[in-house]
Amino acid sequence: MITLWFAPRTRSVRVRWLLEELGVPYELRRVTFNVPKQTFDQDTPLGKLPVIQDGDVTICESGAIVEYIVERYGNGRLAPAIGSPLRGPYLQWIHFAESTAFAPLGVIVWHVRYQQDAAAVSGAIAGAHTRAHSAFAFIERALDGKDHLLGAEFSAADVMMGFTLLAARLLGVLDDRYPNITRYVARLEARPALRAAAVL
Repeated sequence: MITLWFAPRTRSVRVRWLLEELGVPYELRRVTFNVPKQTFDQDTPLGKLPVIQDGDVTICESGAIVEYIVERYGNGRLAPAIGSPLRGPYLQWIHFAESTAFAPLGVIVWHVRYQQDAAAVSGAIAGAHTRAHSAFAFIERALDGKDHLLGAEFSAADVMMGFTLLAARLLGVLDDRYPNITRYVARLEARPALRAAAVL
């Protein structure tokens, strides 16, 4: 059975959400999120959040964990098959969610919530907002006429992106100027698995 080290309002939500979607049994190890001073140091086997242990495998990084779980336990669910025309876009969104869309949010969280020095780095904060909205505009265009990132079907890419967008909304960075995103997030929030994951 997979063991998941979990704290609310962290990327561990992605992993729990995915496990709920797939109906994969797991043991939840709740930990208190340690607000970082200079570096992240969490009470988990690898000092990060999230972390999973699956037999002899212990890994961190939410994107890597999502891909691992889908490959090992998905049985063809929540990801296009290798060779499918949708495989490339799927991988794009899996990585875009964290590397492009979440990156500026990380800057904002670091300075506003953790270091509390936003006033001293106002240029960096403004730049992060600009980059975040550029990412949102890209997502908004991609969702035009679609229920999910790949079209009609929900996938693990939506788990990755859904958490990013929920975090952006919580931070006050995502607003209602993106109607496609607004409808998309509402569809995700209606999913029982997301509700069960007790996110944000």
